Amino acid sequence: MASVMSKKGLAVLCILMCTACSLQEKKVAEEKMEVDTAAVRELQGLWLDDNTELPLFRIKGDSIYYASQVNVPMPFTVMNDTLMVFSVDTLLYPIKERGLYSLEYKSLTGDVIAVHKAETDTVSFGLPVVEEKSADEVIEKDSVIMYKGERFRGYAYINPTRKKVIRLGMSEEGLPIENVYYDNIIHICIYKGRERLFARDIDKEMFAQVVPVDFLKLSILSDMDFLSVNEEGYWYLATICEPEGASCYNVKLNVTREGEVRYMVQ
Repeated sequence: MASVMSKKGLAVLCILMCTACSLQEKKVAEEKMEVDTAAVRELQGLWLDDNTELPLFRIKGDSIYYASQVNVPMPFTVMNDTLMVFSVDTLLYPIKERGLYSLEYKSLTGDVIAVHKAETDTVSFGLPVVEEKSADEVIEKDSVIMYKGERFRGYAYINPTRKKVIRLGMSEEGLPIENVYYDNIIHICIYKGRERLFARDIDKEMFAQVVPVDFLKLSILSDMDFLSVNEEGYWYLATICEPEGASCYNVKLNVTREGEVRYMVQ
């Protein structure tokens, strides 16, 4: 019996020791991830490229302003010898060396960038944010489909909105640039003669059941075509693309006779 109790005691002791070690490791990890307030304070000011003497970025408070943009602050901090910038994605710049007036860090492309602090923080710099203007006019598309001797006409009105889609780009110096595009809402309607059979506004969020949400956030509902009519109802083809057509989803819309809309990836 004493032997059994001894084994139980050892087991409890091992559990307590493991728990203590785990808590200690967690505490050490949390301490390592604490904000380096001294670094944040000492990085305040305008920083110039060592080779060109051109301004690359300005740090003011808890924001960083890149020379590749104008008046577009991004939140930043310093943790574990890494400059962290919070944009569409979290951008990490490992710090190689840091002094009161000098800084070396790795850019997003892996190059080591050397900068030094300017004597004055009043130097103006920057380029405008790249912003695609949304068209003012509505694009109208229509098609006529004959089915069982009846004439059906399907319309699609592509309406530009002010709903922004931000896509992260990169300057020649490896600095982030936020390119701004605008999404569309597309109104579709179907007629048989003068009788309106269906009408609805379609936005990209309606495709969440068939298109990954992460893709939708960075994409635009760019096009819509009336394809056909059959016993299942009326068919449209929607095109959802990343800006500039880098990658697209083609989704078929089946509008049933009862007015229900079904979405199917082609």
